Amino acid sequence: MVEHLTPVTVFKCLADETRARITLLVAREGELCVCELTCALAEIQPKVSRHLAQLRSCGLLADRRQGQWVYYRLHPHLPDWVHQMLDLILGANKHWLADSSQRLDTMRNRPSACS
Repeated sequence: MVEHLTPVTVFKCLADETRARITLLVAREGELCVCELTCALAEIQPKVSRHLAQLRSCGLLADRRQGQWVYYRLHPHLPDWVHQMLDLILGANKHWLADSSQRLDTMRNRPSACS
């Protein structure tokens, strides 16, 4: 699925603010579940799930189920240039993610991701 990733595909997928925030939060944390993203973004679960499905469909994210939780991570076969771009954007825009990061960092009863 990631073979088709071109700059146009990636930028179209990240053109939505919610999808960009989700992707950067997942890049920052390594792996997040829907409930963590819902809390971090202060959005309703259906909206977050819809954007997660789009990110999965375009090949940026992969998911795994663990009990009642579904965890999302960057797709393991993303090209290096995508990882480098996300790292650069994340490092240069921590202020843009500050509110979402703070909500996530202070979330109570976060599920523990056991690989």
